[in-house]
Amino acid sequence: MIRTIRLVGLALAALPCSPVGAQSESARFGDEIHVFSIEDEVRPAPSCATLFVGSSSIRFWFGIDRDFPGRPIIRRGFGGATIADINYRFDAVVGRYRPRQIVFYAGENDLDAGMTPEAAAAQFDAFMHRKREVHGATPVFFITAKPSPARWQQFAAQSDFNRRIEAMAAREDDLVFIDIAAPMLDQGEPRADLYISDRLHMNHKGYAIWKNRVGAALRGAKASKSPYCR
Repeated sequence: MIRTIRLVGLALAALPCSPVGAQSESARFGDEIHVFSIEDEVRPAPSCATLFVGSSSIRFWFGIDRDFPGRPIIRRGFGGATIADINYRFDAVVGRYRPRQIVFYAGENDLDAGMTPEAAAAQFDAFMHRKREVHGATPVFFITAKPSPARWQQFAAQSDFNRRIEAMAAREDDLVFIDIAAPMLDQGEPRADLYISDRLHMNHKGYAIWKNRVGAALRGAKASKSPYCR
């Protein structure tokens, strides 16, 4: 059983990060979604877990179980994903589970593909509406777009997008805003020491910041109103 689970994990890690527009919407990430289905068959996802969903920053968070000991974790990240991709694959990566809370990271790839901050925020609003239809008041913890050296020219758009989600969180009881951008900057510039050689994906130092910020938000949150954890 352990060997089977390891093989599933290796298969998922080997899948490429698909560039936006490289495939039709129906075909994008089909292989990765299939691997998730296999993983769920081999090791059924726990109820009342913390569901992490998003793009490659979630996909490559390999130490996530170690970072949140004692907390059941479901990790559903697929490389290159946009918010629209997550909405399209909602049933497969969010709807099928019964989470205590959802930690969400996406939007960076939307902006990189040319979407405006307003349009990206609208996509996230659509995600929240769908979440409420399926999971009711289950809380969503939104991680801000990260300021990487590779995409530094998009920082203004990322900041605009982040502010829109922050305003949304101020209005909605089921949305928590987690700012990871501030500690990833040094004197207003992105910290290169937090990234691997591609200057886009994080190393262990970058994930340590995420662990601390996300962990503090989860610990400080009000009691979950998830319908699955009563």
